[in-house]
Amino acid sequence: MSKNKVSPEQQAFLQELAGMWPLAKGSLVQVRKPCIRPNCPSCRQGKKHPAWLFSFAKGGKRVCRYVPTELAPVLRRALENGRQLEKRVVELGEELLERYRRQRQ
Repeated sequence: MSKNKVSPEQQAFLQELAGMWPLAKGSLVQVRKPCIRPNCPSCRQGKKHPAWLFSFAKGGKRVCRYVPTELAPVLRRALENGRQLEKRVVELGEELLERYRRQRQ
C-alpha cells in the first residue's frame, strides 16, 4: 500500500477523531483567590474571587495557567474529549494485538 492511500479503517478513525475536537490533556479546577484591589469588599469579607486553573505536563514538569471564565466550558469539553481519545487509543492497541494474534493462527 502506498504512503498516500488511507485505508477504510484509518479513514474511519480520522472521522471519529474529527468529532472529538477540541482536544486537551490535563485538569481544570476552580479556585478562589484574593484580588489586588486594597479595598475590595469581597476580599475583606473573606469571600475572594473565583478563578479557573488549567494544569498540564510540559517537558516533564507540571504547568498551571489561568483560564478566562468564558473559556472554561470549552476547555472542560476539550479535556473530556482528550480522555475519550486516550481510551480509544488503548482500545485500538488491543484490537491491533488481537488482529495480529488471529492472523498468526
